[in-house]
Amino acid sequence: MGRGDKKTKKGKIAMGSYGNSRPKDKGPASASPVAETPKKEKKEAKETKAPAKKK
Repeated sequence: MGRGDKKTKKGKIAMGSYGNSRPKDKGPASASPVAETPKKEKKEAKETKAPAKKK
């Protein structure tokens, strides 16, 4: 377990990958606020006929 082990933090640093042992830094929470997009209204459901009954 060391630089060759990609499951450890040291191994992830050596490989340049990220994961549970080495999460990516997202920065401060208030750095980039996400603008809320207006939600689209759902279309009215069309009335459907019941399937034809078999005789």
